[in-house]
Amino acid sequence: MTGSWGWDLLIGIAAALLVTWLALIATLAVMRPRGGLLREALRLLPDVLRLVRRLAADPVLPRGVRVRLALLLAYLAFPIDLIPDFIPVLGYADDAIIVTAVLRSVVRRAGLPAVRRHWPGTDDGFAALCRLTRLT
Repeated sequence: MTGSWGWDLLIGIAAALLVTWLALIATLAVMRPRGGLLREALRLLPDVLRLVRRLAADPVLPRGVRVRLALLLAYLAFPIDLIPDFIPVLGYADDAIIVTAVLRSVVRRAGLPAVRRHWPGTDDGFAALCRLTRLT
């Protein structure tokens, strides 16, 4: 490569980070809600944030679920997005897509009744959340 192991290491790390970031963008593009669900997801975001905070504070839930939710809250509070806002569709929707993916994993681990118990919104909002996350 360059003949200097320091530069080779730096180039290798930069290339690995770039490939990982591109794989993440591809994954988010595949997981994004279709049709009007994206608009619905953005409308539900305030209630979903309260739901995530309540679930993360519930000592009954398994520790792995609470850690995932705490990491999600930290990501949402961080001012730099994973996908810049100038990328069409995904730039503004990355938060909704990541929240959806985390909620799916939480429901698989903790169960739908735990999510229902902590839901702060209306029954229609919960039905929309179930449609969005494809929960039964």
